[in-house]
This record gives sequence, C-alpha cells and structure tokens, in this order.
Amino acid sequence: MFLFTLVLVVLFLPEADNLKCKCESDQYGACAKETTECPSKNYSCSVTTQVYYLGGAKSEHNSKGCITSDLCISFSVNYGAYRVVQNSKCCSEDLCNTQINYTKLVSPPNRKKCFSCDEENCMKTLKCAGDENYCVDVKVSFMMKGCASKSVCSDHFSSVMSQLTSQHPGAKISCCRGNYCNSASSTISPGSKSSASSTSPTLLLLLVPLLFSNLFS
Repeated sequence: MFLFTLVLVVLFLPEADNLKCKCESDQYGACAKETTECPSKNYSCSVTTQVYYLGGAKSEHNSKGCITSDLCISFSVNYGAYRVVQNSKCCSEDLCNTQINYTKLVSPPNRKKCFSCDEENCMKTLKCAGDENYCVDVKVSFMMKGCASKSVCSDHFSSVMSQLTSQHPGAKISCCRGNYCNSASSTISPGSKSSASSTSPTLLLLLVPLLFSNLFS
C-alpha cells in the first residue's frame, strides 16, 4: 500500500518549470517580454555578442535569451572578405543572464597566415587575427579557405554543423596548424568561379549564428 501511494505521489508531482531567462532584442527579432521561458529542459540562458565583417563593413549585435546548451559556442572564422566572431556565455538558473555583461570583442592581428580564396584562385594570403590559430579548408559544392579559432576545429562544432547543414551531406571542414597549411589550389574553373562568387555568403551563414537564430527565443 505504501509503495502504491508513493507511485501516485510521484506521478502527480507538478512538473518543474522550464528555465526563465532575460530577453533582449537582436537583429533576428524582438523579445515579446523582458523575460522569456525556454522551450525545454535542454536550454540555457545565454548572453551573446556577434561581430560580422562583410567587405569593409562591420556590424555588432548583442542578445540575451535561451539557447540549446550545445549551441553555446564561442568562435571566430575568417575567409578574408567575410568574417564572424562570436562570444557566448551561458548559465542554468532562472534569470542568471540578467547581470552578465556583453563581451567587447577585440581581434588584434596575430602571426598566423593562411590561404584564402577569391574569384580566381585560392592562393591569396590571409593574415589571421585574435584567436584564429588554425587554417581552415571548407568544402561544400565549392571551396573556401581561411582562418579559424580552435573551437571551429573541434568535434563538437563539427557535430553541430553537420546537423545544421544536413542539406549539404558532402560538407566538410578541415583544420591544420602550420602557416599556409590549407594548401593553395589551382585556378578555379569558370563554373566554380560563378558558384563561389554567388554562394560564398551562404556558406558563411552556414558557419555563423544566423543558422542558430531559430533556436534562440
């Protein structure tokens, strides 16, 4: 009888509320309220700073909200004309992100040098910055090369990206440590040139939080 009563008590215990987080608007959409409730138990409260470089333009965005714990990633990836730096801080108590400040992202040049691609070939020298201590080689339906932080080269990042780029099953990210280790390729063919120039921004978006935005609230 005692066991039966215990089972009933457990079954009818109220479910714990999902995590509540401070919400601040960013470029992906406005917060309906200052406080948001995360959709499920595997979310954390987040404080995220993202800096985008496109050509000569720079854009910085700050946001607070909910994010799945596996997407709480800080990284930097740089293709020369396109670059993004993200810093994410996460915590797991109600409104714990309220008092956490945004990070001022500074990326001074470092001594690392890698190959990058333009519309003609992949033999252009790219000087890395900040914690971009790896050269990266990205292949989807075309090729891009550049600099990346260690986190971009981690198994965890690769796992996350494979989920987000499932429409590109052949997508591959390769990293190496030495200068110019992401070896230069021969001249890009006219067909590849057209594809790269028109689709390069899309590949960049595959590697930055724009793909993660639908997982923020």
